[in-house]
Amino acid sequence: MAEIPFVPPLDDVHYGVAEQVSPLIRRVIARNPSKFSYRGTGTYIVGRAGAPVAVIDPGPQLDSHRDALAAALRGVQVAAILVTHCHADHSPLSAWLQSETGAPTIAFGPHGLAETDPHDELDDERDDDPDHEPEPSEPSEPILIDGQPVEEPAETIDLDFVPDIAVADGDVATTFDGLTIRAVHTPGHTSNHLCFALDAERALFSGDHVMGWSTTVVSPPDGDMRAYMESLRKVIGRSDTTLWPTHGNPVTDVAPFLDAYLAHRVAREIQIVDLVRAGVQRVPDMVAVLYAEVRRELHRPAARSVLAHLVKLVDDGLVAVDTERPRLRSCYSAA
Repeated sequence: MAEIPFVPPLDDVHYGVAEQVSPLIRRVIARNPSKFSYRGTGTYIVGRAGAPVAVIDPGPQLDSHRDALAAALRGVQVAAILVTHCHADHSPLSAWLQSETGAPTIAFGPHGLAETDPHDELDDERDDDPDHEPEPSEPSEPILIDGQPVEEPAETIDLDFVPDIAVADGDVATTFDGLTIRAVHTPGHTSNHLCFALDAERALFSGDHVMGWSTTVVSPPDGDMRAYMESLRKVIGRSDTTLWPTHGNPVTDVAPFLDAYLAHRVAREIQIVDLVRAGVQRVPDMVAVLYAEVRRELHRPAARSVLAHLVKLVDDGLVAVDTERPRLRSCYSAA
């Protein structure tokens, strides 16, 4: 597998403090560390001191984070509220911030309507294990898959979020105080995922599309591996000098990082095709081989990642499936 040059972890996190991380960017980190959000959701405040600002990914419905944002924005005009996508660690506080400031919320649109079939889940042997202890909510180290930190797919969706203004790829999302932020549609992690480009610093706020600490979950049906890989190529074709993910530290050596990020996906796809051609027919058996060195409690999220690749491979005609559409419980064979 391709080695991704992950950015060193945020060892010293100052929760609830608006820290200046670049000439035009401040960041406030929410105290919601988890397997989904790493050390926490980073809300970005973009703009010059004493001038209007844009807020990117207001974050989770968490009183401490709301209060920290209120303190950071006291006496500041908020020109726009930008949302990369509507998972519950990104968008919920946008409603409060919109009501407080009157600034419009701006995103690609609400979450896609596709929902996971609850009957198409793999059995979890731990559910009936009285000796199983739940994972801590704040891991001391990132969860590893393939020796790399990885986010789990079972993120809660903020279905209440509908932006005031919907923008498409290439649109100017907002202009204020001589600054321009543009929308870059990057579907894959979710169908409505946007990155936001700050022209003045050649910076891309990459949401969950590209994260410095982990690979990104792509979980069908709203998550789409083909769209995700195409979106990665779109970002590779840009000339951004810094990526600011919503979780974790910035990526400053952008080109080799993105190349490795994409190579990781391509390598995984090749592995899956090879397994199917060798006669491995079911997702749990593929996971057992591909993630043999990974703790068993992570096999369920790994299975959704494998499914995302299989959906693409079936569409590509490289793999056949015995059901109308690829499912976790389907049987796969070489096409």
